[in-house]
Amino acid sequence: MRLGSVEYEKRGRIAIMRLDEPTKLNALSAGIRKGVLEGIAQMEADEDIRVGVITGNGEKAFCAGADISGFEFSPEKVRQFIADVLPFLEAPERCSKPLIAAVNGLAFGGGFELAIACDFILSSDRAKFGVPEIQLGLLPGFAVVRLHEIVGRPKAKELSMLGEAISAEEAVRLGIALRVVPHDKLLDEALAFAEKLASKPALAVKMAKSFYNRGLGGDEMRYAKDAFPFLFMSDDVREGVTAFREKRKPNFK
Repeated sequence: MRLGSVEYEKRGRIAIMRLDEPTKLNALSAGIRKGVLEGIAQMEADEDIRVGVITGNGEKAFCAGADISGFEFSPEKVRQFIADVLPFLEAPERCSKPLIAAVNGLAFGGGFELAIACDFILSSDRAKFGVPEIQLGLLPGFAVVRLHEIVGRPKAKELSMLGEAISAEEAVRLGIALRVVPHDKLLDEALAFAEKLASKPALAVKMAKSFYNRGLGGDEMRYAKDAFPFLFMSDDVREGVTAFREKRKPNFK
């Protein structure tokens, strides 16, 4: 079944969602956002489904982040972009059933944020993780309110302020990913882990997720939705995005 730009498959008690715009490195297009949201809604409505797995189609990327090719800098467009993307990134946290991100390649920016919004990350040995928004004069809107809870404040600041990618092994060491598996075994390992979760009592699993996620989606998300549109309007962001499109080094003022 196709939902937007996502392939949705029901395999027994497991729902598999494959982000499917590989020529664009599965960037967070409207089609991918629509597909993931509809897939999560379908999971929630299907009593047979116990666990979901999100992965990317193609060999290079899980999800390379936001698609900024046609980005517009008007206040209205920026605020609408934030209003669309942040609830999408909250959706895996709000889903009552566990979600596993099987990260098969690049997980940058919004793709990294989608992965950490899931309950577990299993990583291919080829995967890379990062929040490179600083290279555009920006900051990650979702990771900036979540990442420090995973890796601690100093490391979260380093990752956000430098924007450098880290390996799958480093992601495990920092507690971002659960474990690294050989690339060609990734989906099999994710499905095996999902089956283990699916075999546990469903109500207890749902309650465990609810307890561990308590307090998420409060003032910090409202702050991100209200504050980040102003950052998008800076001259440095215009320069960063223009330089990215022109494939040159930005000259920040």
